[in-house]
Order: sequence, then C-alpha cells, then structure tokens
Amino acid sequence: MAYDSTNMPQTLTFPDAIELAMGLADFERSSHFPNHSTFHLERMRLLSERLGEIDSATPTIHIAGTKGKGSVSALVTSILTQSGYRVGLFTSPHLHSVCERIRVGLEPISKDEYAELVRRVWPAVDAVGREGGYGGVTFFELMTAMALVHYRDIGADFQVLEVGLGGRLDATNIVTAPEVSVITSISLDHVATLGDTIAKIAREKAGIIKDGVPCVVAPQSDSAAMRVFGEVAAKHSSNLISVEERFSWKQLSEDKAGQKFSLSGNGSEYRLRTPLLGDYQLENVSTAVVVAELLAESGYAVTADSIAAGVSSVSWPGRFQIFEREGKTIIVDGAHNPYSIGRMVTNLNRYASFERVFLVFGALGGHSMHGMLNALAPLNPRILAVQSRHPRSGRVGAIADAVRDTGMQLSGESTTVADGLRSALEMAQSNDLVLCTGSLALAGEALEELEGIEPEIYENLIGPVNRLPIS
Repeated sequence: MAYDSTNMPQTLTFPDAIELAMGLADFERSSHFPNHSTFHLERMRLLSERLGEIDSATPTIHIAGTKGKGSVSALVTSILTQSGYRVGLFTSPHLHSVCERIRVGLEPISKDEYAELVRRVWPAVDAVGREGGYGGVTFFELMTAMALVHYRDIGADFQVLEVGLGGRLDATNIVTAPEVSVITSISLDHVATLGDTIAKIAREKAGIIKDGVPCVVAPQSDSAAMRVFGEVAAKHSSNLISVEERFSWKQLSEDKAGQKFSLSGNGSEYRLRTPLLGDYQLENVSTAVVVAELLAESGYAVTADSIAAGVSSVSWPGRFQIFEREGKTIIVDGAHNPYSIGRMVTNLNRYASFERVFLVFGALGGHSMHGMLNALAPLNPRILAVQSRHPRSGRVGAIADAVRDTGMQLSGESTTVADGLRSALEMAQSNDLVLCTGSLALAGEALEELEGIEPEIYENLIGPVNRLPIS
C-alpha cells in the first residue's frame, strides 16, 4: 500500500516498516550503481526542511574516510558516552540488523523504534519524492533523516555521523556546521564512483570540510591526500590538524584480548588500553583522542579519565575478531580493499601462530577481488570461495574463477558463508588458522555462524546478484 500523510497508520509493524524502507532505491545494495555525477543533496535539504531543520538540531562530529571511519566513529561515541553525554551514532552498513545503523551510545535502536521512525518520516519522504522535483528519496537518505530526527527528539548531546560514500555529496553532508570534521585514512576504493586516484578520492572526502570548523586528519599512506586536504581546508579557513603531527604512539603490550599503548603529544600523556586489535587501530584511537581533546578545548566535559574509559570499553564487531574452536584459531575481519587486506595480513602473526591458512573468501561486485587476493597471496592459503546474502555479492563461481586466475589454491566452493566456514573448520587442524574476510557482509555472516546470531532476512532484497564488475 502507498502511504502518505493522509493515510499513515497510527502504528507500523517492523516488517511493514522494512518493506517500505527497502522498497526505496538502495545503491548500497543495488546491482546497478549510478554515476556519481547524478548524486546531489537537494532531496536531503528538502527532507530536512519538512522535518524541522534536522540538519542543525544536534551538535555533530562528521567522519569520512576509506578505512577506519567506523572504528573512529565508535571510539568517539564511546569516549563521549563515558564523558556523560547522550550520543547518537549513525553508521553503515550493518552486520546483522538494519537497526544497528541508528544507535544511542553503542546500542542499536529497537525494532519498535525503527518502525516508529519510518512511520513518522515517511510522509515527508513521500512528499519530497512526489513534489520535490529531484526524484524519489533513497534508502540511505531515509535512514539519514530517521537518525537525525531520532537524535533531535531524544535530546542527544551529540550525533556522530559516519559518511556513507565519499563525502561531498553524501546525504550526511547536509550538516553544515559540525563541531569537528574527521577524515580517516584514504585508499583506492569505489574507484568507478569516486575516482581512480588518491587525489580524486581525497577531494570527494574533503567535501565535509566546513568554513571555520576544525578538521582532524588521520595518518595517510599517500602525501597526495594531505595536499588536497590542505588546499580545501585553506579555502574554508579550517584548522587542519594532522594526527601524526600532534601525537606519537607506542604499543606497550598486546594479546588476543586487546592492546596497551602510550600516546603523547600536545602536552598530553596517555596510557591506554583498547580491545580493538591491529596496529592500525592505534591510528584510529589516536584520531578519536584528538577529536576528544578538541571538544574539551571547546568547553565540553571530556577528561583524560573519560577518554581512557571510552577507549577501553568500545565494542566494534567484525574487525579483526579472534575466536577459538576445538584448538583452531578463527579470525573474522571485514577488510574489503587491497590496502586494508594488506594491513590485516601483516598483523596476523602478532596474534596467532599457525601452520596453514584456510581462507573463507568472498567479495562484493565493484570491489577489487583480484587485488585483495594478491594481498592475501603471501599466506599461501587454501581458499574456500563463498557467496554472502548481500545482493551485490560476487557469485561463488566468479570468485572461484578469480582464485584460479591468481594461481592460488582453491579448496572448495559454497553458496553460503556458513557452509564455507564449516568446511574450513572440518579441513583445518588444531594448528591451522581459519580466516574469514573480503567484505563486511561476509564478516557478519561468519559471526552469525560462530556466535549463534539470528540474522534478519529481508526477502525483498534477495534478488539479482552482482551486475557490477569483478576486478
């Protein structure tokens, strides 16, 4: 049924809300991705006006980047929560439930809250689609509007908004005066949409830099990114703060439960512990601490103790998670581009000793499958090609072909992640490693199998698989 302001029911069930929301164009999950030149912010601005200027209702920390933006978003949220603030966190994609995208603190909203937000926002979505002159609202735009409405209505002290794609034309970029802008590490990803060089991608990410608003920039692997950020920041009179110029950090100890490290600079000294694993997480923590210090300098009640408490209590699943099953080590990581895969590979021996690697691998269309496989080649893995439920998941046959193209060992094919993981565990000995990686969708389904998590199956989304090129 088509709903608008005249016939919207007083209550909406979660399944009905899902059907409405996911009936919208969803480029994140679609097999047809539009050219970036067709993106714009006009629909979001119209939605904001109809919903009560939601773009300026809540103090915002706005976070873009290729890698680590989710972890930094979670870290900033955890620090501010430990500082006594009520914090909204908006991220994408989700691992198991769409409710994960809209959180208060690190807790997802309930299904009832999700349904009520759809019910309340839908009349504006319908009106903008019919009357706005810019076409229909997308799923991501709806979710962004729902998050901003929710955080306004609960009186959140802050909202931490993770950019969905790029930055300049992302739906979250209707926020024009954040407290702080943040750009995490940049690498080549979504090249067909954002550009095929680091400089082009950096310019899209730099679109979140605002007039007079400080911008924190995490360590970058390519100096071209910093040059772009510097140019854009100068045009906007934005104080560009390099994390690696402000801080230095040193790991003190590590084990499978986390890592301890020192952080010093700008007149501050910290000894911190985080459950997040991988040397790159020290960069993410350092970035979050710079954001926290800037907020403290602006008068917010953020202390060294609340920073330490936030860093130590953060939870962000699907990122280098380690499990033990029958003496076998399993690592689940949502890395989905060659650079992130490479960083993960360099960290494996720090947390696990193993003879052989059984790799449960799959990727989404439009991502560099061959590049990821080449980054995994030093492990000499036995590969089980799998296909996640995600509509853009590469077909298992295409993944198997890519493995053969690289000359790597194909040990099996499965049309589900769960079956592939079970096969890998059957093949592995007690001194072997089972590694599940290639996309966040794959990581989520691996966690469901390992932890007995009941997934939400959105039937209307199990459709045509992967018309985007596998590269």
